[in-house]
Amino acid sequence: MFPRLWASLSLLAAATGLAAFSGAHFRALYEREPVVRGPGVTRVGRLSDYLAPLKGTVADTDVFFLEGRKPGGTVVLLGGVHGNEAAGMLSAVLVVENGVVDAGRVIVVPHANESSFTNTAPSEGVPSRFRVKTAAGERWFRYGDRLTNPVHQWPDPEVCVHYPSGQYLSDFESRNLDRSFPGRSDGNFTEQVAFALTELVRREKAALAVDLHEARPMNPIVNCIITHERARELASLASLDLDAEGLPMRLEPSPKNLRGMSHRELGDHTPALAVLMETGNPIQDKLHAVADEALILTGRDEFFERAARKGLLYVPYLEKGLSMEERVGRHVGSFRTLVAVLSDLEPGQAVAVSHLPGYAEIRAEGVGRFLLAP
Repeated sequence: MFPRLWASLSLLAAATGLAAFSGAHFRALYEREPVVRGPGVTRVGRLSDYLAPLKGTVADTDVFFLEGRKPGGTVVLLGGVHGNEAAGMLSAVLVVENGVVDAGRVIVVPHANESSFTNTAPSEGVPSRFRVKTAAGERWFRYGDRLTNPVHQWPDPEVCVHYPSGQYLSDFESRNLDRSFPGRSDGNFTEQVAFALTELVRREKAALAVDLHEARPMNPIVNCIITHERARELASLASLDLDAEGLPMRLEPSPKNLRGMSHRELGDHTPALAVLMETGNPIQDKLHAVADEALILTGRDEFFERAARKGLLYVPYLEKGLSMEERVGRHVGSFRTLVAVLSDLEPGQAVAVSHLPGYAEIRAEGVGRFLLAP
């Protein structure tokens, strides 16, 4: 009897310990990393300011305003539309913590789909956090999933029907924020987030909306600016300037027959010029070995090195991998150029933003050099 009792007690203790560990892990997924109000932040709003039913939900994320004393236009910058595209989110954080606006406004949403940061992709074995070294110590950030957490929106429909086009998409796309624009106020959870972001762009009269993303290196749409046709001149001039700076970002047209993406729907449903930028993130592809924190930060993997030698990648694979410095530098440098070209093309919508490091600075000094102490 006693051996059986001890065995039962041991199993109970193990189960209790596992439950406690799991509970702590899931609670940590809902802990939001600190984003420091940089010297240029004049106020912080909430996404629920643009759709009241989001108030008090996990979707209610911070909206940072960097406002100049001189009049000008408004630029909206989105990061974290997909929670597993770390450089997009981190680039938006860097703009919040460094940018100073003299004329016009920059409005930044670093965690556009907050829900997607509260879970990770099933069966992928990816870490839920990564850390960046700074002068004041380590900063931690969540690494999430491409889709809204199913806990917040379930079940997926048999077929996702995009609103308002009626286009049929795969079932899981109902939880993809970048297939849910322009959204609707009474739609599903992800559609409501998309509606609030669209309403932000519309209500704040944004002249330019920039959405920061990452893509797998074996995807042809990488290291590029995807542009709505109304933003083609702006994006073309920016691409030429970036090429002259040694930072090539090729142009891709926004497809008219694929609905729900920010560059298509914000361009169609708001007055803003809409673009989306992609950098290459190896952990998103299926080719890599261990999906660990080092891969998020360095982008270096032996299998991608082999694939690059065979010409199988759509992005130059650098000697030291596709590091976070490379990807964030590419995003922030491209954002600076897009804003400068907007100011040249439309002086009445000019936005003057300073103190943002460039591509070469970020690559040389590291992302952590430009992150503030919480």
